[in-house]
Amino acid sequence: MNYDQARYSEDGTYEPLLSEKDETTVEVDSSLPDDLTRDEVTLPSLSEPELARHYTRLSQMNYGVETGPYPLGSCTMKYNPSFTEDVAALSDAGVHPDRSPESVQGTLAVLHGLQEYLAEIGGMDAVTLQPPAGAAGEFTGILVARAYHEANDDDRSEVIIPASAHGTNFASAAMAGYDVVEISSAEDGRVDLDALDAAVGDDTAALMLTNPNTVGLFERDIVEIADMVHDAGGLLYYDGANLNALLGRARPGDMGFDIMHYNVHKTFATPHGGGGPGAGPVGVVSELAEFLPRPQVRGSNGGYELFAPERSIGKVHGSMGNWLVLLKAYAYISRLGDDGLRDASAKAVLNANYLASRIDLEVPYGPFHHEFAATAGDRDAIELARGMLDHGVHPPTTKWPEFVPEAMLTEPTEIESKSSLDDLAAAFNSVASADDEALADAPTRTTARRIDQVGAARNPRLSWHALDDDADE
Repeated sequence: MNYDQARYSEDGTYEPLLSEKDETTVEVDSSLPDDLTRDEVTLPSLSEPELARHYTRLSQMNYGVETGPYPLGSCTMKYNPSFTEDVAALSDAGVHPDRSPESVQGTLAVLHGLQEYLAEIGGMDAVTLQPPAGAAGEFTGILVARAYHEANDDDRSEVIIPASAHGTNFASAAMAGYDVVEISSAEDGRVDLDALDAAVGDDTAALMLTNPNTVGLFERDIVEIADMVHDAGGLLYYDGANLNALLGRARPGDMGFDIMHYNVHKTFATPHGGGGPGAGPVGVVSELAEFLPRPQVRGSNGGYELFAPERSIGKVHGSMGNWLVLLKAYAYISRLGDDGLRDASAKAVLNANYLASRIDLEVPYGPFHHEFAATAGDRDAIELARGMLDHGVHPPTTKWPEFVPEAMLTEPTEIESKSSLDDLAAAFNSVASADDEALADAPTRTTARRIDQVGAARNPRLSWHALDDDADE
């Protein structure tokens, strides 16, 4: 993608930078030392309508979950209801993190309530709200597991992870100082019990598992899996990426999991990534509660107080975590209630199965829950995905998991209507029936055309100045 391509809108309209529209040189008058300041600076000089129109046009060049379906399998990109933003914008929500517990009893009540909600939903006994993202939650959970084994003078060096797991699972285990033991999937797409039996042993600290797994399959042998790990003295870790398939219907704690993290952006409709603040609470069974990060919130004398668990691993983030994100999760759960959460999981499963039944691509595994992995067969999944962009929808995750050839991992989530799913299916079927020549130039209706993804990943250009430098070469 070159400099000009980066700034053309869908209809081919060029949107210049603010500095290219109009700019004014302003003299700098500062009390700072001369070697730290400039004599003058050039700034855009625009009226408010010009500025508003510029950013509105830029927003129209982008695609987001407010624009249309965003069925990235595993990523769970679902719409965040605006009422949670209204709650977070309330003046009473603007609480400074250094205020005393006595002066923020309402805030602590909300945090304690969220701890209780998440514990009940996950079947856990205690929850920390500190981790600022799902991956940070994973790392925190594995640190808790390590602290538990060390407290028992149990020297364990390995964490077992299925090949289909999220890449952050492998990274979290390695960052915590463990050797990663990868096990393959069985022919039905689930955990290979023979491979697990061969891998588990005295060195096993934990097995990290997602259930339903990456292709939406429920691990039917989960009780046996839990017994195998526990009999070896290890712990069972639940990656909460796919929890929205189970809400109100099954709980990881009841399956034998000892630790879990919650992706509140995936399950409870808080903002998803983008480098901004997130939240990845961690729940544990009672035997591990004393190792959770400090501080925790608990009831005390008719109010709430902060306390440090006896063998806490320490802090993993400032204060109690990202308060406003946690507040949004609390508001979402409170608004939906038990019946609403059960309905959300039902629709997540229904939507995935309906969409899969409507597309003209093979879906090799089933029955599945909230997501499915279609295969492009002998076609290139990325080429089909590029073609889908021209139909005004976002394509699914491609090429992963690797055990599905030319995978198109798809998760419509519970938010999409039947008509929306029909439109998505029509896009799937159009590219599935198109020949390779018809897709050779796709996408043709998007702001950015065929970008060099490998080059962008290896040589990122992080500012417009870098683009200017490239243009001058």
